[in-house]
Amino acid sequence: MSRLADYFVIVGYDHEKERGGHSKGLILQRFPAKDWPDTPFIDSIELFCQPQGWMLSTERQEPRFFVSVLTDIDANRHYCACLCFNETVSIKPSKPVDEDEDGLEGAGVPAISHHSIMYAPKCLVLVSRLDYIETFRNCLGIVYSVWIEGIGGQLETLVGNMLGCVHVPPPGGPQVRFSIGAGDRQALQPPLTSTLPTTNTAVTMLFQQLGIRNCVFLFCAVMTEHKILFQSQSYTRLTEACRALTALMYPFKYSHVYIPLLPASLVEFLSSPIPFVIGVHSSLKTDFSEQMDVIVAELDTGFVVVPDSVVVPLLPQPYLDDTMSALTMVLQPELNSADFAFPPNPSNPFPAAYVDKRIRAVFMRMFAQLMQGYRSCLTIIRIHPKPVITFHKAGFLGERGLVECDFTTKVLASMFFTGFVMERGSPWRPCDHWDELYAHIPELVRQEQLNPSLVIKHIQDIAQVLYTNENPNPQPYVQKLLKPPEGAFARIHQPTFPTISAQTVQDIIEEGLAKNNIKARLGSLKPATGRIVPIGVHISNVQDSRQQFVSNSARRLEVLKNCINCIFENKISDARKSLPAVLRALKCRVARLALCTELGNHVVGYKAILEHQQFDLVVRLMNCALQDVSAIDEFGVAAALLPLATAFCRKLCTGVIQFAYTCIQEHNVWQNQQFWEGAFYQDVQKDIKALYSQHASATSEDAVWKGRGQEPSALEIAAEQMRLLPSILPEKLAELTCSEESTVYSQAIHYANRMVYLIVPVDVAHRQSHKPPTSWDQNSNTNMTNRSSVGESESGSESGFEEAEGPYGGNTSTADVIKVVTRFVDRVCTEGGVDSEHVKSLHQMIPGVVHMHVETLEAVHRESKRLPPIQKAKMVVPTLIAGEEVLCEGLRVYLLADGREETSQHHLISPPLLPAEGAIFVTNYRVIFKGTPSDPLACEQVVVRSFPITSLTKEKKVSVQHHLYQWLQEGLQLRSCTFQLIKVAFDEEVPPESIESFRKTLQRIRHPPHIFHHFAFSGQISVPQTPTQKNKEKNATLKGFAKKTLMKVGLQQKPSSKRQKYVFQDIKAIPKENHSPWRMTLPLTNDELSYATEEVSKGSLERVTDRSYVRDWVRLGLVHPPSSPNSLAHKEQFRISAVNSSYLLCRTEWSCRR
Repeated sequence: MSRLADYFVIVGYDHEKERGGHSKGLILQRFPAKDWPDTPFIDSIELFCQPQGWMLSTERQEPRFFVSVLTDIDANRHYCACLCFNETVSIKPSKPVDEDEDGLEGAGVPAISHHSIMYAPKCLVLVSRLDYIETFRNCLGIVYSVWIEGIGGQLETLVGNMLGCVHVPPPGGPQVRFSIGAGDRQALQPPLTSTLPTTNTAVTMLFQQLGIRNCVFLFCAVMTEHKILFQSQSYTRLTEACRALTALMYPFKYSHVYIPLLPASLVEFLSSPIPFVIGVHSSLKTDFSEQMDVIVAELDTGFVVVPDSVVVPLLPQPYLDDTMSALTMVLQPELNSADFAFPPNPSNPFPAAYVDKRIRAVFMRMFAQLMQGYRSCLTIIRIHPKPVITFHKAGFLGERGLVECDFTTKVLASMFFTGFVMERGSPWRPCDHWDELYAHIPELVRQEQLNPSLVIKHIQDIAQVLYTNENPNPQPYVQKLLKPPEGAFARIHQPTFPTISAQTVQDIIEEGLAKNNIKARLGSLKPATGRIVPIGVHISNVQDSRQQFVSNSARRLEVLKNCINCIFENKISDARKSLPAVLRALKCRVARLALCTELGNHVVGYKAILEHQQFDLVVRLMNCALQDVSAIDEFGVAAALLPLATAFCRKLCTGVIQFAYTCIQEHNVWQNQQFWEGAFYQDVQKDIKALYSQHASATSEDAVWKGRGQEPSALEIAAEQMRLLPSILPEKLAELTCSEESTVYSQAIHYANRMVYLIVPVDVAHRQSHKPPTSWDQNSNTNMTNRSSVGESESGSESGFEEAEGPYGGNTSTADVIKVVTRFVDRVCTEGGVDSEHVKSLHQMIPGVVHMHVETLEAVHRESKRLPPIQKAKMVVPTLIAGEEVLCEGLRVYLLADGREETSQHHLISPPLLPAEGAIFVTNYRVIFKGTPSDPLACEQVVVRSFPITSLTKEKKVSVQHHLYQWLQEGLQLRSCTFQLIKVAFDEEVPPESIESFRKTLQRIRHPPHIFHHFAFSGQISVPQTPTQKNKEKNATLKGFAKKTLMKVGLQQKPSSKRQKYVFQDIKAIPKENHSPWRMTLPLTNDELSYATEEVSKGSLERVTDRSYVRDWVRLGLVHPPSSPNSLAHKEQFRISAVNSSYLLCRTEWSCRR
């Protein structure tokens, strides 16, 4: 049993520090004077007694009551119930705050000396660890009434009885009836369950103030750890709003900063970078108006202000719509009959307390549906001496299809979810209604799908449980309370609150503690007994309408199985025929997991030595399965392939064996710490299960799985061991503890070697290029039950992964690998409770493992280069047009799909043409790919894709992974303004120097040094190649070429100091309307044509024949040169004319005339 109140404090106005009517609070008296051993006194409590500050007022104010919530260093909440009233004081006005005292005295300003009547605040405070707000209000109200009315009874008796004579039983205990000594009769009823929050009518009030939409938005914000600030003119509304919002989080508990009433002197705390739920009086809104990351909810007006920089993820569908619909039915039950022609008689509204529980029931149902299958993702690491449980986040997100859901992802990464796993992860503990609802929600949802009217009935059933928890007695106890008459606070003559005798109060407290036989009362209470927590439906059996997985047919899985059988039977030809179909089937996770199972069936012992072709095909399948695996491995494909990568191998030469892990290292999943932690804990659980399963089956005759006909789960085995814990002998317990520690230690050694295998590349000793190290993901994949804080577990400086820097990508230098593996071992061994001596031995072992593996890889890399190359298709030379020449020899590449094919479902039915295997060429006109589909069964046609090189708009390097031939080192994406895109991946045999030469050639042809180097002028105009000089040629640029061309046709520069323009020689002789492009009139008369022709000299006509476009006409066969005999022997359809020599007919160029 606990004390009703720990401390009674009287806080008054500090007149000595008063400046301009403002001062600080001063603790006048506190009882008891010494701290309780189990509950120390909280300092600075006077700040929270007057959140707006200690100020004098000119008018007497009515007594007010509110509750401030303080949190100590151990995260325990203390409720400070404050009853504030005014006392009349006679003060001498002091100087304003902004005046300098020394300056005033030096100037000799006379001091104002007169008296006035003011009212100073005083507070009576009860500090308690219990949340019985109404009882605190009643007790403080009785103390105030006894004082203000002068009723018989000493204040010392009242205070002493509150602190020492009233003891409250724990939740589930009987009702307590008591009196504090003023003729009162009070009753206090503990709730039935401590885990269920009590809200009275707080949730109903919050929804009435803000509305459904805003409340759901704030709920999503608090669940995703955003900063939330309530503001109101009422202290009680602020406290109740904070209480209601955090109560909606059940079964989670808010673990960040929680201050329902923030004092004005601590407003700068709103700039804190950590999440919080804080309430502030509306008078202080100007002090936090510039906060850019705080969501402000105005309770008095119903507005919620969200900054532009804040993005709050909402509940995933269909849970969001279902929650909004259910809340509408609860808060607006008349909505269904609003349109009836004969509406029913209006019914009496439900009490606010009952509506409150219905609203909470809606959110409980939502969490029960969202968290379906979560107990299947709990991982047991240790059972003795205390349970250590983690949560496999990636597995939960993958199985539920919530990988892309920001809301669920942030909830699983939050601090309060870690607390949820710590509190509710144990398989053997007392259960509450949440556990029952979680176990039965699948059946309830199934019934609601058949009959939607059952939704409101199920909500009412949950609400009834919540209401009974707060009000277990159906017959309320009639209390007798003292209250002052109305207007008593406004009396002119009021006594001063007296000084209470501390010794008298202490004697009453000690006497009350001696009289109360706490042990006898506790003996009548039945302690909550533990039981196996309902596991609920397995996560693989959760039926979710959101998931639209396209599962592979039995035929495709049969093809996969036959292909693998052909590989291991060394029927390589048959395996290659079905390989493309298998690769397409591996797009589905079911097929990827089936691949892991089939490959595991062909491993006998710890090693499977394959032939070269077998090894290549197996590695190809493994790479294809890994290419669609995300960094967190949500489906467990990488974890399933991890033991296979160290099993399949091939013999390169005598004493040199290459394992499959050397060919699958380039996937991002191996660089993710979350994956390694999750895989490690899963394997530890398997070993712990194997350790106890045989022993539990042999010794536990009454185990829960007896007679069920199936193997017990790890949680069930752990629950059975926890049930038998009181009966286990100490020697046996020590033996089990040692066995569990050895299990974790051996797995740590095993995973240290695996990490070295997958992190260190096969060519680590030959890499010379310096690349920035790959950053490791520091977020933990698990929620530990014995972690001190999430911040420590997720800190990059603590984990050490961001310190790893080396000359190779992916932290592959020897020192970095040692550091990464050592930090990983430290982390998992600390969580698993491994002895420090064992951890130290691991630290000494890891450097030797790394160096030995590097030496082994040197021989593997050397011998693997001596293997004969894989026979590949012959490169097909593209067909060129006239004048086109190949400038860069073809490079073997794979033309990859650019995404357009994935938008349709046609590629699932017909064999795809892409990826295609071939070569890419660069000519003086085009970029050309030519090859054949990689799938030999797709078709026998040739795949060609090309576009003019001058239309290239963007070139981008891409890292691609291609499942056909393991890992392709580099990719290139070329985008054209002709709506063409070529995305290729260079073959592994193409050296980086050839790729760089290809890119340089591409840029050189795309931007030639001279305009005549373009393909349009190819073979028509010869441009002499001159060495590059610092001084450019006169006509080496387009500007110079244009200047020279205009001068040849009779234009000269217009003298100008600012701009150089070209005009006609005789600009006055030509009408303005003829040489203005927008005023040109066509056609010209015969006189004008004859005049223009006569002005042309023989040299001008010869210059025309030298033009590039004339040569194009000659090349196309439209005309013949004037000097050619063909022009005289044959009558031409077209001939060169000088009719436009003065550019009167056309402003562009000389024309060809028919």
